[in-house]
Amino acid sequence: MSSRSTSPRLQSSWLLRALIAALALGFVAGEAPSFADDDVPPLPPELGGPASPSVGTDVSLSYFGPMPSEVDKNLVGPVQLLRSGTINKRGTAITLPLYKGHLRDGRAVWYILTDTTDKENAEGLGLNFASKLAYANVGNATRSGRLMKDTSITFKAGTVDFSPERQVVPAEQPKPFPPAKAQPGSVGDAEYSPLVQITNQPGTPIYNAPMVAFDVSADQIGFCDGKVDHSILHDRVLKICPEGKNGGGTVTIALTPIFSFAKPAIYMSTEASDPVTAALDMGTFAPALGDIATGRDDSAFSAIERLFVTVNGPTGKGNPQRQGLNSLLTDNLPPLHVVGGLPTVALDYSPLWDLNLGQWTEGAIRLGYRSRIIDEFQLLAFVRDGWITGPDGAPYGSTGIVVNCPIVARFL
Repeated sequence: MSSRSTSPRLQSSWLLRALIAALALGFVAGEAPSFADDDVPPLPPELGGPASPSVGTDVSLSYFGPMPSEVDKNLVGPVQLLRSGTINKRGTAITLPLYKGHLRDGRAVWYILTDTTDKENAEGLGLNFASKLAYANVGNATRSGRLMKDTSITFKAGTVDFSPERQVVPAEQPKPFPPAKAQPGSVGDAEYSPLVQITNQPGTPIYNAPMVAFDVSADQIGFCDGKVDHSILHDRVLKICPEGKNGGGTVTIALTPIFSFAKPAIYMSTEASDPVTAALDMGTFAPALGDIATGRDDSAFSAIERLFVTVNGPTGKGNPQRQGLNSLLTDNLPPLHVVGGLPTVALDYSPLWDLNLGQWTEGAIRLGYRSRIIDEFQLLAFVRDGWITGPDGAPYGSTGIVVNCPIVARFL
């Protein structure tokens, strides 16, 4: 079946295949894929994804109707959750509006918007609604801003240094994690957080506004051709094109695949409260996010959801079960983490994720139980039964690390 078919079901299936194939070609390391949109490589088995419903039947895929999510976005099928931008055909990047604000001293703040506690504005702007962000206003985890007459934001504080060069050096095999060296490509000061509370608006809503550039002019970041300078930009920026000195324009952000309740999805990782995590995820080290309480997801007044990361999942580029940090540091393919609830799947979505780090036991490996995990409760069953623990046999649970990973789309 040609990948150029206009059938909605075909396009959805093709988009998923293209997404994972592109990431398999090194996109997770920040290298944009070079193949054309209509020349998509076959799906690498090590990165999985749903098979065509026509497998094992005598009818072609064109006989199947549109995905149920086209009727109700809560049903099975692809759904773009962050609707303020355009996802490329390969599913590897999203182009979003670029916003310009300032610190009180006049220095420029270039940022994007992904989530908000303002439900009506989330619908109006195509952002993710995340009510739990209301409980992230603790310590320095949320900074304040004021809406100005020209609709820009003046931020009270918070700077980011984008000049460091991102470096990740694996440790020696067979245990490349933790890496021998992990230096994030951008570092926020003690007052920087992607979360901003608009103090002079009704309800004082909180927005997730990750910074992509700081204290530079529109001319300095005019990389409309995609040849970007990451010494002044966030490492996930693939292209940035300001319209003028006063803001506007667009920025294209790299995406990564993930699983939630057995549904493949894509996200962007923009900040982490831990430098190693930020380096591995191409994000900004933002220590202020560490002020958010962890280990309390789904409880009253919690700002977070859980992110499930495996250290020693199956490895091997051709292995359909591959997963985890050792795999990432061995073959440079996505680690394929598992997260909790996404919009349209659960009621408790937050872009802030509490990193839970797990390790398969030697007993599980010896008995052949080690495999790719794609569902939270599937993983927790292995933890309950003692086959997955914390690192080095420690109790399983939160590492205390908070990662800002807005969800962009799901594919089932």
